[in-house]
Amino acid sequence: MTFRENTLAVLHYRNFEKLPVVSFGYWDKTVEKWAEEGHITHEEAEDYQKNGDNGAGDRSIMRKLGFDFNWNSCVHAETDLFPKFESKILEEHPDGGKVIRDENGLICMIKPGIVSIPAEIGTFLTDRKVWEEEYLPRLRFSMERIATQQLKDLPPEEGREIPIGIYCGSLMGRMRDLLGVEHLSYLMADDFDLYVEIIDTMCGLCYDCVKAMLETGAKFDYAHFWEDICFKNGPLVIPSMFDEYVGPHYKRITDLLNSYGIDIVSLDCDGWIDKLIPTWLENGVNTMFPIEVGTWEASIGPWREKYGRELRGVGGMDKRVFAKDYRAVEEEIERLRPLIELGGYIPCPDHRIAPDAKFENVQYYCDKLQNLKI
Repeated sequence: MTFRENTLAVLHYRNFEKLPVVSFGYWDKTVEKWAEEGHITHEEAEDYQKNGDNGAGDRSIMRKLGFDFNWNSCVHAETDLFPKFESKILEEHPDGGKVIRDENGLICMIKPGIVSIPAEIGTFLTDRKVWEEEYLPRLRFSMERIATQQLKDLPPEEGREIPIGIYCGSLMGRMRDLLGVEHLSYLMADDFDLYVEIIDTMCGLCYDCVKAMLETGAKFDYAHFWEDICFKNGPLVIPSMFDEYVGPHYKRITDLLNSYGIDIVSLDCDGWIDKLIPTWLENGVNTMFPIEVGTWEASIGPWREKYGRELRGVGGMDKRVFAKDYRAVEEEIERLRPLIELGGYIPCPDHRIAPDAKFENVQYYCDKLQNLKI
């Protein structure tokens, strides 16, 4: 069986020959370190930094480590601002810090030497006039958004080595990127009609892009959304409002996907997602990714007990063991074993592999998982 066939078998609770060994990439500093240590070439590291997931560098690094494929094996359309804004420096500070308006119109503080997410301090999207004049024209559908040639070049389903997904965009996470968390929250009270209009516009654009990609005749094995609309204490939106105003848009898109035979629908949302899972499941999103074990020990186990086999998962592998030793890796695999035996679940390191990871530990993990008997 191919990696594709094994993956689809696992997620459909069918018999499979081998559990797929799935990656989700690395920090740029991780591949830099591995290149300095001689595990990979500088060319592979540079290619990964330039081309990211599933580029030539990533594929080569995965082969050396022992991963089968990267879960982010999706064909993307331009599902949000198109064109994006030109990034602009608004202020420069003596310590090297900068205030910028980024490509989403978000106003951020960037401090020298800090590699985490920049601090949000404002947004260009301040009122309906700006929305209608500056944002709405960038959120209209056109075929320019569709990677037509890439779709034509997809390998046929028969003999396809890895699963290929259709990227469905972001129904609310990208709205957060336009407004920032604080302004997203205030907008509900300040101009509720505009709040709903932005949701409907961005969700409608995602639907139109998915529809256009499917209508080309390209075949996909799964679908994938991105949200990141939660944090460590729960959702960044009111769950009941998310259910009422965003849930139907998921349903519209997943119904369309189902009509084309796509029934595995994955969603990437960081943070403590438990309060939003019912909305996703009820509206056709059935595969959670990642499953954040690192901060609050999330696991597919309790979710499966609560929601049954309709809920699948990819993720939940504690990548922190890569900084330790072989024994820690073995213990992590044994922790994962009963979850794998539930079916419908594929382990994957949560988020990008960090710079403290030892190359040989990642290799050891991949080798152990390649030979795991279930």
